[in-house]
Amino acid sequence: MAGIVACAWGLAREQGIAGVSLHGLARAVGIRQPSLYEYFESKSALYDAMFADGNRQLIERLNTVKLSRDHRAALKQILVAFTAFALEDPARYELLFQRHLPGFIPSPESYALAEDVLNRIVVLMRDAGVIHQGDIDCIVAITAGLIDAQLSNNPGGNRWVRHLNRLIDLLVDDAITRSKQ
Repeated sequence: MAGIVACAWGLAREQGIAGVSLHGLARAVGIRQPSLYEYFESKSALYDAMFADGNRQLIERLNTVKLSRDHRAALKQILVAFTAFALEDPARYELLFQRHLPGFIPSPESYALAEDVLNRIVVLMRDAGVIHQGDIDCIVAITAGLIDAQLSNNPGGNRWVRHLNRLIDLLVDDAITRSKQ
């Protein structure tokens, strides 16, 4: 099954995530389309397997980051790693973090992997002094916004994402100041 999912990622990179079809995937892996149903009961099940696979890849990547003992530096390190992961594969980013596939909802098991990623980052935010949910939401939104702007307006460059550390500092400073009031 891992080979089929890897092939599906290849198709997504060529045709966009919505362009992945069971018929095209069957052709690409050299089997008849009905044979795919032994692995995936539907196109949504294929997307779910890809969603889980992409989140496992992200978890593996984040596990390789040697975090600083300084909490703010650690938050920046994890968000830089997250951003780099997102930018290296726009099709994977689209499936994991955007909702362009009508009707696709990840299974609870697959979504738990995504929640694990977010929870890890939230722990680092809290360690850095960002304790209110609204402030956490702002950091998530700014990070996603920079990624989206980069992918849309300067793919392969760094025009937008180069501001990530500065924006983290601004948001963390603001969050800490307001939590003391």
